[in-house]
This record gives sequence, structure tokens and C-alpha cells, in this order.
Amino acid sequence: MRSVHFKSALLPLVSVLFLAGCLDGDSSDGGDGSQTGQIMPAGISGLSYSTASRNGTTDSQGRYRYFPGETLTLKVGNLELAQDVPVRPVVTPLEFFPDVRAALQVAGTTAEGLQSHRITEQQLLRNGPLINLTRLLLALNWDLDISNGEGIDIRERVISQLNAALPDLTAPIDFNVPEVEFIAAGEELSPANQLLQNICFFPEDDELCEEPPTDEEIAAAPERPEDLDERDEDIEYRKDLENKRDRILNAVRSLEDVDVEDARNYLTRELDTITTRLGKRYFLDEDVAEFPASDTDIKTVRVRKISGEPELTNIEAISTRELDVVVHSFGWQSASVDYFIAGESGGESELLVNFRPQDTYRWVKKQLRVIIN
Repeated sequence: MRSVHFKSALLPLVSVLFLAGCLDGDSSDGGDGSQTGQIMPAGISGLSYSTASRNGTTDSQGRYRYFPGETLTLKVGNLELAQDVPVRPVVTPLEFFPDVRAALQVAGTTAEGLQSHRITEQQLLRNGPLINLTRLLLALNWDLDISNGEGIDIRERVISQLNAALPDLTAPIDFNVPEVEFIAAGEELSPANQLLQNICFFPEDDELCEEPPTDEEIAAAPERPEDLDERDEDIEYRKDLENKRDRILNAVRSLEDVDVEDARNYLTRELDTITTRLGKRYFLDEDVAEFPASDTDIKTVRVRKISGEPELTNIEAISTRELDVVVHSFGWQSASVDYFIAGESGGESELLVNFRPQDTYRWVKKQLRVIIN
């Protein structure tokens, strides 16, 4: 069984522009007031979704429609993944689980003393149910290997086989069981691996979707002649059937094809993409400021937002060299930081301005270089 490996790459421009719009909350269709959301930045297609106002299936980019204030139920075919998930422009599997979703609201603290959602996210990537669910989603992807910013593609052919297999599982699929139980292989397959064993990720008429030859069929087949001239192309010899069986069995997927590291790498990549795109929506009204040492008046730097007001819920700021530049005060209502010069000519400092926009648990950090001349 092979392991999936992910590569860092930029999303296609169209996806970047779409995601930027989603993160900005500007996704109304201009008609009924509904908005466009997305499951993961790179998308998870083929998921059935329902809100109070509509039902549908996520498209090739993982998009769905919603009205603000609704909650979301998500399924793969008849297998429920999550329910009562608050709708957002971009939803991730971390928000599928109530306890993980609540934990996201508590930021970690960096070595600089600033709050950071990424610390919390990385801690939560050790959550067993989250990793179990993510591994199954990755295993259901048509091509298995996700690279170059591609999303998860769950096709109708996979969903139809999944629905047919669900009633015959020895137990329901439970993402909350321990990892070792969720991925159990061997003679006692876990329900998740039973499901994968019943799905062929090739066209219906492909040889790899056939039942493998039985031991009896192989034993009854004739030995293949050593002399090529004596072989009959219309006969399947014992060695041919053995090779066919191996090909079919090797094509069967298992959760071992997607390990814990693969799941964490995928989630990290997608979460970092959201943070990067969110950060690009905001900027400080200046990047570099220069003042003479004699100018000790209070200065102000403000947070700006592309296409709108910042609308923050929290803000903090520090100076990396407090002997040169001192933070006087800051306020989320005004989205600004006040500071003053305290050092001598030739000194400088970086002001690190860290803030949390409304309707997200994510923090954005910007910096201002202050030079004393």
C-alpha cells in the first residue's frame, strides 16, 4: 500500500480570487440574499449538504449555498460526517466536531507573547476523531494522491458503491473510536476498511473492478507452457490468474494508504491557505515610518481592509525594541495602535500589530518598521 504525499503549490488564480471573496464575506448572489460557502479552500466535491433553507451537493470546488445564521449537515452519500455546523464562507473538518470547534476559540501564545490561532490548530490536529474522518475523506478521493493544491474529488461512482456497502458493514462507521480500532486491518476489518474494500476506484468495466480469481479457479487452470509458440491467447493460465488476483487485491484501498501524517499535512496546508488569504485582506496604513529622536508625540498606525472597514473583535501590539519605540495604547474599536519614540537617533524597532477580525477565530499579524533618524 502506498502513502499519499502532498506538495506545496499556489492555488490556481481563479480559486485564489474566489477564496478571497469568500473570506471577505462578499459572496451574495445578488438575488435572494444567500451566500456561497466552501468546504476547504481547495474544495471537497460530492458532499451532500443541507441547511434550513436548501439541500444540495458541493460542486467541483466544494461550494455550497447558505443564508447567514444557518447550520450545516454534511454527508458522503448516506454516511453522515457532521451536523449542526455553523455556516461560514470557508468550513473545515475542524469545525465538524463541537469540542474541536469550541477549542478553536482559545488562541495559543507565541514566543513573542502574541495570540495565535495556528498554535491551537496544530494542537487540535492530534484529535483522534478529526484525523479518522480526514483519513477516510482522503481515501475516498478518486485519484488518492492530492498534490499541487488540488481538492478532494468524491465521484458519484464512489458514492453509489459506498451507499450499497453501508448496510452490510458489521457496525456503523464511528469516527470517535480510537485510531487503532478505526483503521483495523487483517482478518477483522474495521467498518471503515470494510467500506473501502467494497469500492472500486476505476471505471466499472475495468478488470480491477472484477472479483479476484478464487484459489479453486487458479488451481484448476492449466500451467502456462514455457514455449511461447505453445501458448493459447484465449486461455487464462494459472500464472495469469495469479497475476490478475494480485492486481485486483493490490488495487483495493485501505486506510493504511493515507497515514496520520498525510492527514495532518493536508489539514495544515488548507488551514494555512485560509490564514494567508485572510491576511491579504488587511494591511497597515504604512509599512515604514521615520521620525527624528526629538519627535516624541504620540503616533498612530491603523489597520485597513481591502473593500471595507476592518471590524475587529480584538487587537494587541508589541514593540520588538521597547528602548527605542514604546506602544502607548491600542483599541479594536478604532483598529489602531498608538506609539511614541523613546530612543536616540539611529535606533529602530518593529511594531507587531496582531488582530482578530469579526466572524473568525483566526488572528492576523502585520508589522510596522519604525526608524529613528
